[in-house]
Amino acid sequence: MNIKANTEKIKDKKVEILKSKAAKRSIVEGSFATVSGSFGNSYIVPFAVAANASNPQIAWLQSFPGLLGPMSQWLSSRLIEKNSRKKIVLFAVLVEGLLWLPLIILSLLLYKGILTGIIPFLIIVFFSVYTIFSAMSGPAWFSWMGDIINEKDRGKYFAKRNIITSIVAIITTLMSGFLLDYFKANNELFLGFAIFFFIAMTFRLSSRELFKKQYEPKIKLEKEYYFSFFEFIKKMRSNNFGRFTIFRTTLSLTVQIAAPFFAVYMLRDLGFSYLTFTIVILSPTIFGLLVAPLWGRFSDKYGNYQVMKITSIGVGIIPLLWLFTRTPAQIIFGPQLISGIAWTGFNLAASNFIYDTVTPQRRGLCVAYYNLLNGFGIFIGASLGAIIAKYGTDFTTMNILLVIFFISGTTRLLLDQILVRKFHEVRKVKKFSKRQSLRQVIHKTFTGLVSIAESTHETFAIKRVIWKRPK
Repeated sequence: MNIKANTEKIKDKKVEILKSKAAKRSIVEGSFATVSGSFGNSYIVPFAVAANASNPQIAWLQSFPGLLGPMSQWLSSRLIEKNSRKKIVLFAVLVEGLLWLPLIILSLLLYKGILTGIIPFLIIVFFSVYTIFSAMSGPAWFSWMGDIINEKDRGKYFAKRNIITSIVAIITTLMSGFLLDYFKANNELFLGFAIFFFIAMTFRLSSRELFKKQYEPKIKLEKEYYFSFFEFIKKMRSNNFGRFTIFRTTLSLTVQIAAPFFAVYMLRDLGFSYLTFTIVILSPTIFGLLVAPLWGRFSDKYGNYQVMKITSIGVGIIPLLWLFTRTPAQIIFGPQLISGIAWTGFNLAASNFIYDTVTPQRRGLCVAYYNLLNGFGIFIGASLGAIIAKYGTDFTTMNILLVIFFISGTTRLLLDQILVRKFHEVRKVKKFSKRQSLRQVIHKTFTGLVSIAESTHETFAIKRVIWKRPK
């Protein structure tokens, strides 16, 4: 018995070591994927704007991928039954990386002035196909990571992972903004986009090489684990995860009414340069970087539900603040500040809530259904935005994009604050006292900022000593 027990202990220790290495490698892989996103996905809308896509076309660029991606996840969730999660991810990431090639070609065609009239339509088509394979790996990756990271460490780990990938995003996004302004100044804007998409392809394929080395725990699927999408729909209102899914779908719908148009508003209406635009869209990442550890500790202590309840209010306020801001500074310290704080906490909590609520065997399946309904919300919301953008000018002389922002903000606040009360926390957590906990959050935020300021001051003081020339 002792020999058997010792053997099991050694085996468990080896597995923990492999999981620890996998967790660290996932952060590196996530950083590579972030570079790909910073040069690729982040510039699809500016690319379409530069290609003279109309406002409705910009909305379709968001809505079709928003629906097709989750549909891909729905279909790919069944692949886990007969294929390893690692193989699914490797295949999907390979095709995803290679699908930047058509977008590189479109950039070069625009650079040469060829087929410019139909290219906005082709951007929608190719980016939609790209999204299908980009999303395909989602259920397998989500399930895979759920088996690597221990339940008690998830809040802390994913907060840390998000901080590191956010730092990478800050550096690469600033770099891309400088470069794109340079290409524009030299009348080589579309050549710049082609180079950006090539970088996106290179780093995504490089992240695949890291997946090859990743440890994959074995998953045991129970025979009764599967249930159809229609069974899920039928029972949604009677279970906690289903009610959470309804809330998240509604939030996506109301968010996407306005989401495709913030970039259009900055680039066309406000006339921001690409560097200014880049700094503005980057600012929420910086603000999120400061609060991510606080949200991670907060969610571990008070639960993910409480985080979503608080942050969903901030998410609702964001588009309303755009009505009163015009300059880059106003936007950065207004809607973008709230966006960074609110979305950082919300996304972390929503992801961890799924891990807490769904059993390991059903994670891949449930996240596919969840994302599919979320995709329907994105599609309907972006479609409504496109309809308002196209026909709303017949009923008002106001800037139609500001009207869209107002509609999105009011519907977010009204619907989401009703639906957030329909589900509940599943873990045993400390009871949340608003007054006391808010005081603690403010105190920790203040001390954290002071610590950052002090360390920055010390760093520059040390540099002055080192570089001070002797008399």
